[in-house]
Amino acid sequence: MRGSSTTPVLLVALIAVVAVSFLPLGVSGYVLGLLTVAYYYAVFAMGWDLLFGFAGEVNFGPTFLIGTGAYTAGILDNLYQPPIWVCLAAGAFAAVIGGVILALPALRLRGPYFGLTTLVAVLILQNFIVVDASLTGGEIGLTVPDVISISETKNYEIALWFMAISGAILFSLSRSPVGLILQASGQDAIQAGALGFNVTKHKLAAFIISAFFSGLAGALLIFYFGSASVGTLVDITVGVQVIIAAVIGGRRTILGAALGAVFLVSMSELLRPLGDLSNFIVFAIALVVVLLFPDGFFGLLTRTREHV
Repeated sequence: MRGSSTTPVLLVALIAVVAVSFLPLGVSGYVLGLLTVAYYYAVFAMGWDLLFGFAGEVNFGPTFLIGTGAYTAGILDNLYQPPIWVCLAAGAFAAVIGGVILALPALRLRGPYFGLTTLVAVLILQNFIVVDASLTGGEIGLTVPDVISISETKNYEIALWFMAISGAILFSLSRSPVGLILQASGQDAIQAGALGFNVTKHKLAAFIISAFFSGLAGALLIFYFGSASVGTLVDITVGVQVIIAAVIGGRRTILGAALGAVFLVSMSELLRPLGDLSNFIVFAIALVVVLLFPDGFFGLLTRTREHV
């Protein structure tokens, strides 16, 4: 039954991806640039949903993994200019290593302490970036000499298919036996352990997978921006946006997180002329969605399809 319910969801998602792949034929470069950023945020949100939605661990610091991957790739490119794929691999690897170092002690904690640990990790990374300005660019930001492409269409396609492949992998993993064990561990870790499952090992695996995709997406994003800064990658506000995107998209759905990210980034840009009021409106909309539709956009769409 699980396999039969999964196939239509992936098929609809594939059709949607193919449909939006034709957008470069009819929209402006401005819209393509906006969606390019949204797709990378979608990967951030999907990675976060695997850790929270299934493993049940509240990671308040997704930007620690994002920033670690992004700055590692950016610093490497800034110092030595190796092929971009080397920088991307190094960013993903650094995020995984950072994730393991953070997760091993944090997963031994109970209650809110895991979340507090991840939050403190973000603050430490922020301070490191500011203090070691000669290496990281500090508050001014780090300039990245190379970019993947100067073509908005090419950058859009890279972001779109990276999001699609990441989403397919994460969604399939969440529906696999590993995903079921993660879900059981998130709901009742003691009972899952009593059934013979290694709860810590599976949660560590979820953290590593989340770190890999977050770090790689962060590295790709700076090669699109051409720079890295605390405000765009590591700031706590960025982490809050990632969390909100996953929640309003639909917790424990993976693909819903992508919907939430596209909505959040698009609304933030649409309301930008309102200045500081734009954040208030976006967060208010997110609150209404959470209160009225606990399953998020993905759950709402699923229910609508079932009634048709």
